[in-house]
Amino acid sequence: MSEKETVGICGAGRMGSAMARRLASAGFELVLWSRSGVPDELLSETGAQKAHNPAALAGKADIIITSLIDDDAVEDVLTAMMTTSLPGKLVAEMSTVSPKTLRRFSEPIKAKGGSAIDAPVSGGPELIADGKAGLYIGGANADFARFHPVAMALSDRVHHAGSLGMGAAAKVVNNMMLCGYWEVLKEALLTGREAGLPVETMLEILLTSPGASPALRGRIPRILGEDKSVGFPVRGALKDATLFARVADSFGIETPAIDAAVKSYTHCLEAGHGDEDLSAMVRTALEKS
Repeated sequence: MSEKETVGICGAGRMGSAMARRLASAGFELVLWSRSGVPDELLSETGAQKAHNPAALAGKADIIITSLIDDDAVEDVLTAMMTTSLPGKLVAEMSTVSPKTLRRFSEPIKAKGGSAIDAPVSGGPELIADGKAGLYIGGANADFARFHPVAMALSDRVHHAGSLGMGAAAKVVNNMMLCGYWEVLKEALLTGREAGLPVETMLEILLTSPGASPALRGRIPRILGEDKSVGFPVRGALKDATLFARVADSFGIETPAIDAAVKSYTHCLEAGHGDEDLSAMVRTALEKS
């Protein structure tokens, strides 16, 4: 019998599937459930059990991961999970949602005998697959220590940000920076091109400047239209940017850069590029102008 705890994953989308494959390769036994069904191929690849609903998954797993599209999906799944007892279970909410979402379920989870952390992921499925994603974790020290072996299988950048909800808050801060980065990059490239600079020249200059970032380095072929692979889609970037603006607004923070990014991603989605990589927002703006 494995000494590792059994991990259940609610959500078998691109991120949840990448987590399942990575954790299976690290020797974790898995239980999977998804609203749209778990592909047989994924079950075969990971050797996972399939659960028929969130409550059934909770009964079979020691650590329960939720990796879902938005706040509403997380609330639906956690509400379904509250129909069963959770003795000694650890719920790890790993979606990109409001810091308030998991806090609302903290007491109900405790009443069922479990505990909870929030552990959103920084980076897409390809970084999870390589064990290079970032994890921002909020929760009690004991719960963080318990989750640490799972976290280290997924990430080489594990940060304990503080109490419950602080992981989600840290993810908002990190991804607001990235969201603004792509908007400013679009504006800079459009300006430079009007001044007579080729896009390729500008990107070459930026790569060796203080304005460079790992995110830019990895997406230059996509910006130039040479790579059609998808790290994180436009529709996901728009969903996240809208969340960031909403969280900031709840604190009375004005976000002109994020608001501009929301408009840019909305235009990109409406132009039919919603399933392309988020860098399509930059590429299509260059093609259009």
